[in-house]
Amino acid sequence: MELKVATLDNVAEVLNLHYKYQVDSILEEDKKDGFITTAFTESHLSQLITEEQGLFLAIHNKRIVAYAMAASWSFWCQWPMFQFMVDNLHDATLFNNELTTTNSYQYGPVCVDKSVRGAGVFEDVFKFSLNKMSEKYPYLVTFINKNNPRSYEAHTRKGNLVVINEFNYNNNQYFKLGCETSR
Repeated sequence: MELKVATLDNVAEVLNLHYKYQVDSILEEDKKDGFITTAFTESHLSQLITEEQGLFLAIHNKRIVAYAMAASWSFWCQWPMFQFMVDNLHDATLFNNELTTTNSYQYGPVCVDKSVRGAGVFEDVFKFSLNKMSEKYPYLVTFINKNNPRSYEAHTRKGNLVVINEFNYNNNQYFKLGCETSR
């Protein structure tokens, strides 16, 4: 398994993987195995790569089998959901530390192809992204839809994220989670 920071050459393949598991395109019966809510374009991923260096890949047999995204809050604020997160960073602390746009970043989404689930790929790409982002930020913050128990289990059990709050947005209920990046 190769882990690497994505380049612009990877955008098309990442978008193909993303589309397989995006909530608007995934089959209803497959949603129980996890899904991604945010839609991305080639332009979004290009910006994530060139401005944030925030797209992390797991490659197996010369094929991208997983990715994790992570970036500054300013990058994510182009979507209303993330602006809501920024506006409400103050509603929770992480290990008694105030969360701000300068000491934390938004992690996720993460996507692992079904063909490699259960083989440690999630843990590998998560740890790789955490290590890379620890160079810039002491705290990771993310959210998980309460209708996505597979993601919740993976992040709390395998990623050791802790729930720091819960919130509602756009008629959906979410967990807000976080961790220290230096662990």
